[in-house]
Amino acid sequence: MRILTRLETARELDPVSDKLQEAVTAVLRPQRLRDLLHGVWLGHPLHPVLVQVPVGAFVCAAVLDLMPGRRRAATSLVALGLAGVGPAAVAGWTDWSELTKDRRRVGLVHAASNLVAAGLYAGSLTARLRGRGGRGRALGFAGLSVAGLGAFLGGHLAYAQSAGVNQAAPEIARLPEEWTVAGSLSSLPEGKTAVRTVGGVPVLFYRQDDQVSALIERCGHETGPLGEGEVTGAGADACVVCPWHGSVFRLTDGAVVHGPAASVQPMLRTRVRDGRVEVSQP
Repeated sequence: MRILTRLETARELDPVSDKLQEAVTAVLRPQRLRDLLHGVWLGHPLHPVLVQVPVGAFVCAAVLDLMPGRRRAATSLVALGLAGVGPAAVAGWTDWSELTKDRRRVGLVHAASNLVAAGLYAGSLTARLRGRGGRGRALGFAGLSVAGLGAFLGGHLAYAQSAGVNQAAPEIARLPEEWTVAGSLSSLPEGKTAVRTVGGVPVLFYRQDDQVSALIERCGHETGPLGEGEVTGAGADACVVCPWHGSVFRLTDGAVVHGPAASVQPMLRTRVRDGRVEVSQP
């Protein structure tokens, strides 16, 4: 844990990280491409899904390398794994470019480990194709070991640093399960957002005539204040733009219109009774 803490605070990595972030942003500038790679269409980050191809292929190749008469199949799996590295890496760099500095430091070493692993597997494939099976297997096992380090750092990013998770989702549990008055209907502006605190949780309200929608006010991507964001569109198509990283959410159902957020912004149940707006957990 001390090593990981030192890595998270290793500011000497920032010059490289900042340059790479600028390069990734410049190359992957089209919004549709970024949305595709972030996994907006999928409902959660795409990178973890794509990673399954190289990881699964490399692990299976290692198993077959330990069995007699399976060298040809193992070689095919190494080739398949290498083919899957590129798409997974591009999606990973896209997500990485939107992270905070401490996460980018860990992500940089995560990516470097995977790059070394891919290089070892490329050497393994070359050796196998040239008939040097022993060398190919040795390089394959070395690649799997380094890939394991990369996977460990990826797990730390996801589970210890909450990279890629919906950071607004835990707020739902803090809200009352029973219907709770959030304020009067007349106090909510028409066609604009308003923030009210319910059970200690900031909630973003959007009113259309007598219809009111409510969603967690802190952006699920990096907890940006959606209450300070610009409202675009109108009616059922009205959206709010996160002022921090530009994620766009539809106000009527929390759907992601544009990333970097990939998950739906958590919504609350709402109803209007006797001129008062009430909310509860979904």
